[in-house]
This record gives sequence, C-alpha cells and structure tokens, in this order.
Amino acid sequence: MATPEKYLRPDSKGRITLGKLAKGISSYKYEVSEDGCIILKPHVEIPANEAWLYKNKEALSQVQKGIEDSSCGRVRKLGSFAQFVDDDLE
Repeated sequence: MATPEKYLRPDSKGRITLGKLAKGISSYKYEVSEDGCIILKPHVEIPANEAWLYKNKEALSQVQKGIEDSSCGRVRKLGSFAQFVDDDLE
C-alpha cells in the first residue's frame, strides 16, 4: 500500500520544516532536477576520529560481524579487563 501524499508548505521566508521526517539526520544533500523537483538525500556525519573505520573495509567488516554475532547471542564472557586500565590516560 502506498503512503498517502502529504504536503509541506514553506513559510514566508521559503523554509520548510521536516519535523519527524528529519529524525536522526544531521544534514541533507540536495539536487534540483531539470523539471524543478527538489530531491533531498539524507546525510549523517560521523566524528573525524571514527572515519578511519569506514575507510578500512576489513576493520568495518569485523565490527559488523561482531554486531551480528552479538545480536544472535554468539557471545561469551571473558571476565574483567580492569587490570588493563591505565588511569593516567587523559
């Protein structure tokens, strides 16, 4: 079943509020087609210190596998790692 059409009306300054449609989205890329349609593409930025993961396909694959294993219950407890904590790190 198709979603019924809804309308967004610009305010006096030409702005449109997306409200719940923008939940979890930090910005949008946009295109204007030849026929004047405005196409918004959701974009989520990631912190610079996490960008390396998305550039390293092997590491990303391992993280995704770990998440899948965890969600399927394929986990085991290894005990405390407190002995490896360095409290002097900033």
